[in-house]
Amino acid sequence: MLQDKMREIWRFRLSYLFIAPFLVVFSLFIIIPVFTGVALSFTYFNSIEFPKWAGWMNYQNLFSQDVIFLQHVIPNSFKFALFVGPIGYVLAFVLAWLIAQLPGTLRVWYALAMYAPSLTGGIAMVVVWQVMFTGDRTGYINSFLLKWGLIDQPMLLTIDKDYLLGIMIVVSIWSSMGLGFLAILAGILNVDRTLYEAGRIDGISSRLQEIWYITIPMMKPQMLFAAVMAIVGTLKSGGIGTQLSGMNPTPDYSGQLFMNHIEDFGFTRLELGYASAISIVLLILTILLSRFLWMLLGPKEDE
Repeated sequence: MLQDKMREIWRFRLSYLFIAPFLVVFSLFIIIPVFTGVALSFTYFNSIEFPKWAGWMNYQNLFSQDVIFLQHVIPNSFKFALFVGPIGYVLAFVLAWLIAQLPGTLRVWYALAMYAPSLTGGIAMVVVWQVMFTGDRTGYINSFLLKWGLIDQPMLLTIDKDYLLGIMIVVSIWSSMGLGFLAILAGILNVDRTLYEAGRIDGISSRLQEIWYITIPMMKPQMLFAAVMAIVGTLKSGGIGTQLSGMNPTPDYSGQLFMNHIEDFGFTRLELGYASAISIVLLILTILLSRFLWMLLGPKEDE
């Protein structure tokens, strides 16, 4: 059996040679780190001493004794993902559809304008939005509220635990038009125009019906890709809260997400085994949500 397999590999050796660069890079930067993280999640490792076997202790502590994780990180992460993921996804589709209706030159410039915020670094993005939310009279929000007599004194918006998560959600939605947005735009532009003509003959009389019965069914691969990118992007977010508030951890852990908790234990407390356990939980959550999206938008067996 093994000899037959080796003969088959040798027979297609040229094909394996072509895919070798990808396999090597994928193994070095994806496969090996994931398996290393899984192994470290069952150890106590402080980056200095050799890892010591801890079994399921890290996971038991995470779900039974880590008050910050249970009371702040999980609720904040789900609230953040619940708003940023679906809203950003719907907005990406709506904007992509509107841009697709424009002439070629205008379409390019509008697409670039929507995509550009996702290219900006986190610090640059926060600097732009801090002008809006600065906690003194120079901030646009405070200036407007003071001018109209809605408040008596400036509010420290980015360091107030009641407002920080909401501000993080707004900023993240603004910058969420990334690769998923481009994929949706490409999918809309590649839909065969004759299908719309056939649809009008069959009784489709509005743009909304065209979108529901023709556009979306014909671009499910792009919709699936955009959905997965939206979920992954929201779950791996974290730095925006510390950049907006200028505090780590965020005030009363109001903006603490999964990535903040991982960085706290991994790079501040140097409890790399525990940080690895949190990372594996995040990885499993991402895989489960991706599979759920595949069930909704992926190709069906009868298609």
